[in-house]
Amino acid sequence: MIRIALADDHKLFAKGIEGILEEEFDLMVVGVFPNGKDLCDYIAENQIDVVLTDLNMPIMDGFGVLNHCKEAHPELKVVVLSMYDEEKIYKQCIDLKADAFILKDADPDELIFTIREVFEGRHVLNFDRVKKQALQGAYFDAFRVKYKLSRRETEIIHLIKDGVQNKEIAVLLNLSKQTVETHRKNIHLKLQVSSRIELVNKAHEMNLYQ
Repeated sequence: MIRIALADDHKLFAKGIEGILEEEFDLMVVGVFPNGKDLCDYIAENQIDVVLTDLNMPIMDGFGVLNHCKEAHPELKVVVLSMYDEEKIYKQCIDLKADAFILKDADPDELIFTIREVFEGRHVLNFDRVKKQALQGAYFDAFRVKYKLSRRETEIIHLIKDGVQNKEIAVLLNLSKQTVETHRKNIHLKLQVSSRIELVNKAHEMNLYQ
């Protein structure tokens, strides 16, 4: 079992990540924290395998988390989660010995795969891979940006719009039914809707047709 701690001050995003990771048989989220200091305080008293950290946080940011973890717990794996696909930021994180760098727009499957790679010591740091994550999300429009939807969530919205049920969505996207349900719950929270009809209306309202 891979024990994971997550630091991100965006509560909705953090809960979404927690829900997705908890669906995996070998991943266990043992703590979710709104800033780097709370995360580091927890790590001092508890055994963790992988840390996921946002860069922009109050009190202690992701760079501070990297500094602390690599000095106090050099064996600990740290994966940076970022909204920015800028090479300068990427290199700064790598200089601080980050084990991986994932864009928040990346597919959740990419994050899951990376966590396993990092834990097993086989992840290869490559900025081209980061840029590829950005390209995969390049078609997102103002709708996705405004509501902070991931590529996977946008795919699911399209399928819901077409009348596809959770079980069928799971098969089409190679996900578990529980993961699809978690995605739908997060979509409803982000769009502030409570039903499929409201969701479809919101998608039409924002011209989500691509």
